[in-house]
Order: sequence, then C-alpha cells, then structure tokens
Amino acid sequence: MAQRSQDKGATGGVPVVTDPARIRNVVLVGHSGAGKTTLVEALLAASGTIARAGSVTDGTTVCDHDPAAVRQQRSVALACAPLVHDGVKVNLLDTPGYADFVGELRAGLRAADAALFVVSAVDGMDAATAALWEECAAVDMPRAVAVARLDHPRADFDEAVALCQRVFGDNVLPLYLPMLGDDGESTVGLLGLITRRVFDYTQGLPPQVREPDPEHLPAIVESRNELIEGIIAESEDETLMDRYLEGEEIDAGILVEDLEKAVARGHFYPVVPVCAATGVGMDALLEVLTAGFPAPPEHALPAVTGVDGSPRPPLTCDPDGPLVAEVVRTTIDRHVGRVCVVRVFSGTLRPEQTVHVSGHGLAERGHPDHDADERIAHLYSPLGATLREVGVAVAGDICAITKSGSAETGDTISAKENPLLIAPWEMPEPLLPVAIVAKSRSDEDALARNLGRLVAGDPTMRLERNPETHQLVLWCMGEAHADVVLDRLRAGGVELDTEPVRVALRETFTAPARGHGRHVKQSGGHGQYAVCDLEVEPLPRGGGFEFVDRVVGGAVPHNYIPSVEKGVRAQMERGLVAGHQVVDLRVTLVDGKAHSVDSSDAAFQTAGALALRDAAERGQPALLEPVDEVTVRVPDGSVGTVMGDLSGRRGRVLGTEPDPDSDGRTLVRAEVPATELLRYAVELRAMTSGAGTFRRHFVRYDPMSAHLADQIRKEHG
Repeated sequence: MAQRSQDKGATGGVPVVTDPARIRNVVLVGHSGAGKTTLVEALLAASGTIARAGSVTDGTTVCDHDPAAVRQQRSVALACAPLVHDGVKVNLLDTPGYADFVGELRAGLRAADAALFVVSAVDGMDAATAALWEECAAVDMPRAVAVARLDHPRADFDEAVALCQRVFGDNVLPLYLPMLGDDGESTVGLLGLITRRVFDYTQGLPPQVREPDPEHLPAIVESRNELIEGIIAESEDETLMDRYLEGEEIDAGILVEDLEKAVARGHFYPVVPVCAATGVGMDALLEVLTAGFPAPPEHALPAVTGVDGSPRPPLTCDPDGPLVAEVVRTTIDRHVGRVCVVRVFSGTLRPEQTVHVSGHGLAERGHPDHDADERIAHLYSPLGATLREVGVAVAGDICAITKSGSAETGDTISAKENPLLIAPWEMPEPLLPVAIVAKSRSDEDALARNLGRLVAGDPTMRLERNPETHQLVLWCMGEAHADVVLDRLRAGGVELDTEPVRVALRETFTAPARGHGRHVKQSGGHGQYAVCDLEVEPLPRGGGFEFVDRVVGGAVPHNYIPSVEKGVRAQMERGLVAGHQVVDLRVTLVDGKAHSVDSSDAAFQTAGALALRDAAERGQPALLEPVDEVTVRVPDGSVGTVMGDLSGRRGRVLGTEPDPDSDGRTLVRAEVPATELLRYAVELRAMTSGAGTFRRHFVRYDPMSAHLADQIRKEHG
C-alpha cells in the first residue's frame, strides 16, 4: 500500500464522519471469481467516489493493487474502499475468495459489522462460502446476498437464488427481480417487489422508474407475496400478519421499516441482483448497505482486558469512551514504510496522539509479545492503495496509520495512560511447509530483513528455523499463499531458491550391542591414546539417554570418564546411520585403556564416539519417524475418500464423529507419519473441492518401515 495521488480516477472528497451512526462497515465475501472486486469498483463509480470503474483483467481496480493480485488477476489481500451514499460512509472491505488467503478474510470479518455474500449467477458458490455463512450465523452477523455477473450468457438468477435458499436456509429472499431487455438475454433493469415498480437502467444511473408491463405482473405478484410474508414473519408488530391474511394492503413504508430492522438484527437476508458492467442494481444495493445494515453502535464489540489480562468493562462504540483500536492489516511500503489499517472500536484517534501498542498471544507464530508507546503523526482514509489524510477517526470507523515502529496485524492500539488489549481473532494454522535458501551471503541479510516485514503483516504465515534439519521453513496456507510470499521476498531484492522440506527423524537401537573404540595416533611429541569398550541397549520409547560407569580397576582413569560420555553424546547428536539424532539409549562404559602421557580429554571423546559407531555396525539401529494425530473436518460425502487417502499415507484411522459445530460435516481422526503430511494441505483441498480442513499435533516417534529406512540410508550415503 503506497501513499500516492488518486491515480485510480478518484473524484469524491475524503469521507470524514464524526457520528458512528453514519458509518457502515461491510465485508464482501464469496468464492474466487464471484465478482467481489468488480462489484466494489461499480459501487465506487456509482457513488461518485471514482470517475470510472477499473478492470481486474487490466489491473486497474482500486482494491487489487498488490502486484501479485494484478499478475494473478485475483485478490490476495484485504482492501478497504470507503464511499458515501445518502450521507452515510460505507467502508467496503474486499476480501480474497481463494482459500489460501483465509487469514485476510478473517481480518475483514473482524473489522466489519455486516457481511455481503457475493454469489455468481454463473458459477454458484463453493463449500467454503457455505461454511462461512454458518460462521456468521453463529455470531448473528447481519448478511445480505448480491447475485452478480448477470451480464454473462450463462447467468441464471433464479437458479442462483434457489441455490442460496438451499444452502443458506430460510429468509433468503430477493427484493428485486432482474428485467431482461428486448433480446431476451441482457439484464437492463430491476422489478421492485415491494414498490411494484420497474427500474430501467438502459439510460444508465439513476434508473428510470415506471409502472411494470403486463407481462411482468405474474412474476412480481408471486415473488412479492413470498417476500411480504417473510418480512411480516419477522415484524415486531404481531397484528401485521393477521391484517395481511385478511387482505389488507400493507403500506410499503411499514414493510421497508420492518425489513430494515430484520436485516439489522441478522434475521432476514435480502437478495439483490446486480450487474457491475452495466450498473444495474448498484443504487438498490447501496440502499441495502446504508439503510439495512447496522451502524457500529448496534453491533457487539470484542471483549477487552488490561495488558496483564485483568478484566475490564465491556466496550461501547462511543467516541468519548476509552481508546481501543485494532490493526487488521499491515503492509510495508518501500516509500512510506509500515502502513497499518486500523478499526477503531471505542474512543477517537487523532493525529499527533501518543498511544500504546500491545501485541500478545501470537508468540508461536513468530510474533513475540510486545508493548510500546508511539506517536501517531498522521491519519489517513485508505482507498485501496491511496492514502488520503484525515483529521480524525471516531469509534466505528476504519483508518490507516503509517511509520509505526512496532504495530503488527492483530495488535491493539489504546490510550497511553490506559493500555488495553483485545484478544486476537482466530487465526488459521498454516500447514504447508516451504523450505527456502538464500543464494548468497548478501541475500541472507536481505532475506532476514524482508522476512521480518512479512511476518509482521501476515499472522497466517509461520517462520521456523529448524535446529535439526538446519532449514529455514515458511509455513503457509497453501501453494498460492506460498507463491505470493516468495514473490514478495523476491520483489524485496532477495535471490532465493526452494528445496525439499526435510523431516527431523530419530535413530535408536533395537537390540543390545557392544562397541570398541580405539583412537591411537603418534606423530612426534605427545600423541593421542584412548581405548574404551561400551555396552549399548535400547530404552523404552521416550526413555531418553543414560550413561553408566562400570569400569573396574581404573582401566579408564576417573577424570576421563566424563570425556567418554561427552563423545558418546556428540555422536548421538550427529547420528549413526542417516545423520539424525539418536535417542532412547543406555550406554555403559565397561572397559578401556589409557596412556600416562598420550591420553587426553579429546582422545577419549573420539574413542567414545568410535565405540558407539562400532556398536551401531554390530547392532540393529533403526530409524524413527514422527507421528502426528490429525483431525480432518470434511463434508459427509467426502468421508470415505478421505479415510482411504489417510490409509494410503500409512495412517491409522482412529474413528469418526459428527462435527458438533456444523451439520453435514464429519471429523475424521487418524495417526499419520509426518513425512506423509508435507503437502496434505494442498491434496486435501483437491480431494474435497476446497471444503476440507485439518489440524495436527505431534504424538510420538514410531519405527519407520524397513524399505523407507533403507532408502533414506542410501540417500545419506
């Protein structure tokens, strides 16, 4: 996100409001390709915010300003695009629809008070969109549906509505029907069901309003009756249904008022047909966003505590209340530095204000807990990549700050004299590892700098420096997420390669063995002399390491016995057959020899290591591999496929059970070797059409099958 002039054709003034009741925060969700970004462009153009709508294919949209988004022609990051309609500021939050960028979607949901589900009239919806509807329902988030891409030859509005009703449930009803042109294919207007008027867009916006033609009446009457019954069923006026059933004509103003209340409460979900290419339905959708969706004071706010975790009173969306804001997105711009998009929940944020920045609870993701006082120099209203300076951001609004020294995604911004903390929202676990290697020493320095910037802005990415495999591993959400991360690193001037991810195995003995270690060298002056004999026996799994001294008669001087142990431990770290750490072993020193002049600490360390290696050649060493317990959440129809695949990964299925948080889904539990899970995030998504998710945690080490162990030994040489 760069601070620059309004090069997307912005014409509207910078929207500034001081009354939270005049703000709406709306997140657009839907599968990739549904038309969310194109719809945002059309809404910005319809409201006069920009002079003309950009194009995704041309890379000229307000929201898809990231180079990766332009190249891939799909959103890869959360973007904010505010507009003003009828005196109300609407902060549109455009989210990626691809599953790899679910972290950006979660951030958008945190910042919003209502959700607009964008459903393609051509392609329908995916399982992830259906699951997201259930999540919104669980927290009573108000929702509406925009059926988009009506200009496509295969568009079918009726089928799209029927699909929404099957998947989303009751009270998903259209407010308008699309009106076709004389060619019988193009959508040129809307049929208003409450007003029983035709809105003709053939001359552009605003539409011409007229009486419906006779051929329109049957469709209007049928759909209108269903709509009115749905609205009345949610009305607080219990007499309204009786009056309607008795044949009374209910005033349109009463219906609209009850409709708006039901939408704001999250009990009714209006459907609006829209066509971004022609502008059809843009004004109708803006009315739903401003009049139907709730203002921030009507929406529940997240819980807040003191920085030390002490309880604090619930927040209210009050500009005069304690300052509490949250960083929902962080980027690093080469010109501006760190840019943070911030949702203000309580209080008022002003330029030149000193605030407290707190980040807690994400240490395992590479975000250590941190607290700092910082001065906010300027506030901005973000319009995609454009930052427009403003003088204030009140409770309920979304703004941007720059040049923060410590603020990261998920951090809380509060008053210096009253530091507070919002618990971070639920972050999905990154499950696809990618090992990266810098091409040169100078690239290593640039890589470290750029990784710090990426981790600060993307809490769905985890950075791991594996001390056993000595690999630098980025844990990502999927291949598309990994591609974007690598592209951003390269754009920062880093030359790097990827390499296969190595899993840290273990080695152990499966049977007792004896080993003889003799280290004798004479090269003039003091030589090196040490001999030791060891007995090695395996311990139960998880037994660790024991060293036992059973030397008699001073065969090994007492002062050299710790040296033998030190050499054995060093060899165990280096491995015996494949370069992996040796575990679960008891080593007993039973005999040895020393020289009064040539023996030394170093010589007995070497002899101890040689004796352990000799025991490995005589004994039966084995490789152990980590085993993870995996919980896979899949639609019921995919259970058999997933279970068969887990078995094919050398997994052991432990059982299945219905998902307590979702109807129509099943939890499959299994134990699977970690080496079989390196690309499971990608392969599970392919198996379940994007609907499957999983969690994993380490449980133990188990012996690796002989043929795989032999292959690893050969690769190790």
